[in-house]
Amino acid sequence: MNKRDGKFHPEIERRFLIRYPDIDKLDRLCFARSEITQTYIGGGGGSSSRVRRSEAGGVVEYTRTEKTRVSDMTRMEAERRISRGEYESLLLRAEPGLKAIEKTRWQVGHKGFVLEIDVFPFWKDRALLEIELDGEEREIELPYYIEVIKEVTGDGRYTNRALAAEVPYDDIGQSI
Repeated sequence: MNKRDGKFHPEIERRFLIRYPDIDKLDRLCFARSEITQTYIGGGGGSSSRVRRSEAGGVVEYTRTEKTRVSDMTRMEAERRISRGEYESLLLRAEPGLKAIEKTRWQVGHKGFVLEIDVFPFWKDRALLEIELDGEEREIELPYYIEVIKEVTGDGRYTNRALAAEVPYDDIGQSI
């Protein structure tokens, strides 16, 4: 299945707030690292539309993504590559009140899954981990080097769109 064909596909994922990771370890373990800037251009009420600039290994790619919420874990997602010109044109439609999100993403393989670990410039003590699953009931085991603070799959404050509006700084004293 080509997930960048512009057609809607289910995206089932769990999200975790984690302690700030060991960047050197991520650099050694990852199969991909990218610098991402994403800007929201519409949505609300369970749906969103964004454009993304992603750079990895000197290669820049632009995408447009539409998402509609189905449940806490599942969204219907349509994504397609776009040109730089289309990206720049769509930036003019940025949602007022939402900042562009910048992050570094490491993709790490673990027991048949791809872990996406996002580090944001506004947090120095925490990061987000996302893992796509093939079903909502699927069990996962995270690697020893990831310290989970809490699962935030159902916490709307930790979606990237919500982070573009307001960044939560919950007390993260002890992890679960």
